[in-house]
Amino acid sequence: MKKITTTLSIFTLFFAAQAQQTMTPEMLIQLGKVSGDGTTKDGKSVIYSVRQYSIADRKSVKKQFLIPINGGQPTEISNGAELVPDNRISPDGKHSISSNDVKVKKVSGKDFYPELNKSDVMIYDDLNYRHWDTWEDGAFGHVFLNTLSGKKITDSIDIMPNEPHDCPQKPSGGDEDFIWGPDSKSIVYVTKKKFGKAYALSTNTDLYSYSLETGKTTNLTEGMNGYDMKPAYSSTGALAWLSMKTDGYESDKNDIFVLSGSSKINLTKDWDGTVNDYRWSDDGKKIFFTAATEGTVQLFEVDYPGLTAKIPVVKQITKGNFDIHGMCGQVGKTLILERTDMNHAVEIYTLDLTGGETKQLTHVNDKTYNSIVLPKVEGRYITATDGQKMLVWIIYPPNFDPAKKYPTLLYCQGGPQSPLTQFYSYRWNFQLMASNGYIVVAPNRRGMPGHGVKWNEQISRDYGGQNMKDYLIAIDELSKEPFVDKKRIGCVGASYGGYSVYFLAGIHEKRFKTFIAHDGIFDWRSMYGTTEEMWFVNQDLGGAYWEQDNAAAQKSYNQFNPVNFVKKWDTPILIIQGGKDYRVPIEQGLGAFQAAQLQGIKSKLLYFPNENHWVLRDENALVWHYEYYKWLKETLN
Repeated sequence: MKKITTTLSIFTLFFAAQAQQTMTPEMLIQLGKVSGDGTTKDGKSVIYSVRQYSIADRKSVKKQFLIPINGGQPTEISNGAELVPDNRISPDGKHSISSNDVKVKKVSGKDFYPELNKSDVMIYDDLNYRHWDTWEDGAFGHVFLNTLSGKKITDSIDIMPNEPHDCPQKPSGGDEDFIWGPDSKSIVYVTKKKFGKAYALSTNTDLYSYSLETGKTTNLTEGMNGYDMKPAYSSTGALAWLSMKTDGYESDKNDIFVLSGSSKINLTKDWDGTVNDYRWSDDGKKIFFTAATEGTVQLFEVDYPGLTAKIPVVKQITKGNFDIHGMCGQVGKTLILERTDMNHAVEIYTLDLTGGETKQLTHVNDKTYNSIVLPKVEGRYITATDGQKMLVWIIYPPNFDPAKKYPTLLYCQGGPQSPLTQFYSYRWNFQLMASNGYIVVAPNRRGMPGHGVKWNEQISRDYGGQNMKDYLIAIDELSKEPFVDKKRIGCVGASYGGYSVYFLAGIHEKRFKTFIAHDGIFDWRSMYGTTEEMWFVNQDLGGAYWEQDNAAAQKSYNQFNPVNFVKKWDTPILIIQGGKDYRVPIEQGLGAFQAAQLQGIKSKLLYFPNENHWVLRDENALVWHYEYYKWLKETLN
């Protein structure tokens, strides 16, 4: 087996040998959560924010800091918004743009019957009646053009009047969904101009340009049928955006397009990967972007050749066992990045574009990490059942002793087509799992970006197929190691990882002693009838469960449906479910818990009535961790 091992500094190795303390849930929850806000107008400093929760005070506080790009002590500030360029204001300073909710459709009983103002009822006659964690109320986010007199708004115009469409896109769109044209004469914005069933069945967002002079709107991506998003102009006036080709396929290859005149150029067409995020270089001659590769997220660059026939060149800039989490700005030959790995939460780094050297700029959580023993993280390539090489991340407990035997967890990633990289989660935290004495086995199974487009796409309509074999071969191979206690192996995961847990519970043949599933799919028929983004289930399952002559769909609903194997369940299982998760609705968790209970299987339901697909509240997160490790102690130790 080929191995890739993280390199630790001499100081860290020394400290790890001396210290005895390890990561705890309390430490994890109280870490500073760092986010880069941008560079100052004078190009000398970086602005960043830190959100930190205090268990003693039972509250979270967010502060903003300024630090010179060449390093030094950070300074807390209160006027960060004034120090960075305001991209909401037009380049000529005469206007600004904003987004506000506008009531467009009648939905509530009070909308239809104003005299019944004490009624509490919602009335729907079409789909997309709820999304992510919110019920449709008839209000939509619209872009507004504001006229300025100094800093005061004197007039405001809705440039999407009466449209039942959103900008920013829900649930996760932001300021990047609407931008100024470089001449201050246009606004480019992203929306999906579909409503009802058409909205629920399609991923076809487009870029629209609104002219301030004529008031007319033009579709810039007409005929491009998948996701088109994140428009950005270069310093020379070229418009770039991210685009997926296929309508209804939310995990399609994500490419960088540039519009110059009437020509659309795909800069990453021939590159075998999918783009996470991007930004123009200051000179407009290239684009920096992040993408998963071999179990990490790295920084790449691609040349922008203009309208020439030159084939764009993609070059990887950073390498190492870490993730480039985001890009915060560029100053000359220095790029400002957010970086993380499985042992460290996000911090701000600088990258020298000349030599490729990275340097840590912020040190928000150094005190915590320097006080604990860090787990060892290792990457192994194993041979899957079909002969393909598969990367598996292994995280060992601090002060790991190969002469001992350790309980081991197979971690199942969500998505399903999301990368398993050097991320640092505040829930599924490998550092914390290892610090509690568990070896973590995290395979880059089929369906994950970073190993080529073919590898990523294989999982569609094969949910219970090759990727389940990938999971089982990974744990089987690691179980051959003398330090893995074969009698104490668990399986854990969330979302698609939760589905994987439910499915493996019916086919694992005594491999696992315990299971933990968070917001997982238990019954595909129920899922199809209650989830909100129908394009996802149509693409990944092949269609509706009532399509009896649809072979792909019938295979998904029968061979790959965990509920069909529940009679074979024989292992303790902890089920976690969010009450406001409308992507994987509550029926999934309740159905699985009820099935386990009625069959006499040791089981527990951890229900968060006000959480969605994630656990976002700090005290809820602590309960999550306490119950997670309590369950493992009861069933695996």
